[in-house]
Order: sequence, then structure tokens, then C-alpha cells
Amino acid sequence: MDGGYVRSYDKKSLSKGNFEVIVGKSIKADGTSKQFGGVYSYDTKPQRRIFEVLKSLGMQMNQQVTFLSDGDEKIRELQLYLNPNAEYILDWFHITMRLTVMSQTAKGLSKKDTELDTDIPKELERIKWYLWYGNVFRALQLVKDLVDDLEIVIFDGNSRIELKKLFKMVREFETYIANNGSYIPNYGERWRNGEAIATGFVESTVNQVISKRFVKKQQMRWTPKGVHLLLQVRMLVLNEELESKFQQWYPGFRVDSQPIQEVSQVA
Repeated sequence: MDGGYVRSYDKKSLSKGNFEVIVGKSIKADGTSKQFGGVYSYDTKPQRRIFEVLKSLGMQMNQQVTFLSDGDEKIRELQLYLNPNAEYILDWFHITMRLTVMSQTAKGLSKKDTELDTDIPKELERIKWYLWYGNVFRALQLVKDLVDDLEIVIFDGNSRIELKKLFKMVREFETYIANNGSYIPNYGERWRNGEAIATGFVESTVNQVISKRFVKKQQMRWTPKGVHLLLQVRMLVLNEELESKFQQWYPGFRVDSQPIQEVSQVA
């Protein structure tokens, strides 16, 4: 499960404002999958919607289900209590994405800029591998040491903007890992066993569902209700359920399976 943002139609302020759309993809061991989505702030029963998707894929209450997400609290709340045998995992992609951005920022700073003997990119790489093997305690120790070192340099009068930016990112990363530490497994072991560790397939789902119609480049603005209802139709199309749903709503509905004949025009 992951989230994306859509431009909000706000009569009070047309120049700014977004709201979040949460989408997800459920995949069975045999490869069968279904997509789901909605506007969390509008949907009155978002957990029920997800549960019905899992149920339609044959989920049993004694079956193990793995939920992967970026650690967002709202998404985690949606996942809780849907299955008593569920495990919740912090997506490895979002960990590496944050570490990569910090490493690139650090590489733009020289030792003279930081006034530190510590090789920051190297320390970030060590933190990455501790997290890869699920050693959250040791990773947090290294992150805290790095935060303390950067804080001393900044308060000693180093006002480099890039350094302050790096300090802010490292401090936020410390909070991020501390809050999600219980959801960090041994990614290396899972990867060797062929188990999922990242939600790359959901990233593509976000792009597929949101980007084409809701992308910011379209300059279109939406109400939460409008987006939510349109998403439900979009999901039926992607899951190839639109025809059966129409037949459920309108028992007399039938689809003409005959191909449309081309009509030749005579000038």
C-alpha cells in the first residue's frame, strides 16, 4: 500500500492544496492480483473495502498475510486487524530512498565543510547494511552518533545551508527508523528466501491509477468525493470487473460481443 497526492479544488484557495489518495495491490502466491484505492478522508469504511478485496482473492483468516508500506501512520491503521496472522513490514525501497538522498547531499560536502573526521557517506552505508540485516539497535546507535556530530558542528557556527539540510534529514531519518523499528525484518534473509521486501509493484500502481488522470501536470483540480468515486470505476476496469459489476447492478445488462463493423463512407 502506498499514497499519492491530487490537487484539491478548494473554493477558498485555488492556488494550493492537495489531498491524499491511498492505493494498493494484493498479490497471491500464484500471481493473481487485484488493485484497490480510495480517498482516506472521504471513505467511511476504508478497512472494509480492503478486507473485501482480500476476501475476493480467497483470503482465509488462518492464512498468513504480509502488508508492506512506507510507514505512514494512516496506511498502517488501515492494515491493522484485517487478519489475525498478518505481519507488517516497512518497505525497503523507502529506507534506501532516504539513505540515497542523504548520501548524495553528504558527497557534496567536503571535510572542510563539515569539520568532521567522520566519512559521512561511509557511515550512511554502514547504517544501510545494519538495517538490511534487521539490526535496528545498532543502526540507530550510528544514526544518533551522526546526529550528535552534525549538531555540534552546526552550533559551533558552521552555517553551510547544505550541512543544515543534511542535519535535518538525518534527524528525521532517526525518528523514522525509531517509529518503524518493530516493522523492520531481516531483509537479507527474506530476499534470499524469495519473499517480498519492497513495494515497487505498488509504486507502479500509484502511477497507473493516479498519474494519467490526476497528475499535477494536467492542472486539474478535484474534490475528495469526485476522486474517490472515479477511482472505484478505475479499479473495476483495471481488475476487469466492470462488466460483472454492471450485471450485478442491472441484471438485464448484456454486452454485445460482436465486433463493430466498419462503415465505409462514400464521398
